[in-house]
Amino acid sequence: EVQLVESGGGLVQAGGSLRISCAASGITSDDFVIGWFRQAPGKEREGVSCIRRSDDSTNYPDPVKGRFTISFDNAANLVHLQMKNLKPEDTAVYYCAAGPRWACKYCSGYDCVPPYGNDFTSWGQGTQVTVSS
Repeated sequence: EVQLVESGGGLVQAGGSLRISCAASGITSDDFVIGWFRQAPGKEREGVSCIRRSDDSTNYPDPVKGRFTISFDNAANLVHLQMKNLKPEDTAVYYCAAGPRWACKYCSGYDCVPPYGNDFTSWGQGTQVTVSS
């Protein structure tokens, strides 16, 4: 059984940085992807990044490009989402999810199709990130 557990959320001032992490276990395939999503109150879930295990390629939609960095921490079996220059509109519950290889689309140059939640099969419980103005 795949289990995903997020950690590291909290309160940060606008312009600050925060790193959240996802501990993944029970994934038996080497050809998987991890995605990060967020959902603010009253808003739809939004994909913010994903990374492929096969080649560590990454995907960042426009709202977070240049500010968020996703990475594997192989030693600790974690996936980190480093967030900098945070804005109040980044406030949301952040979820990590696991999915098959095709769930994280390759970017075409600078253009990235955001990860789509329905393509992912396993989800964590979420961690709250609050950015104060």
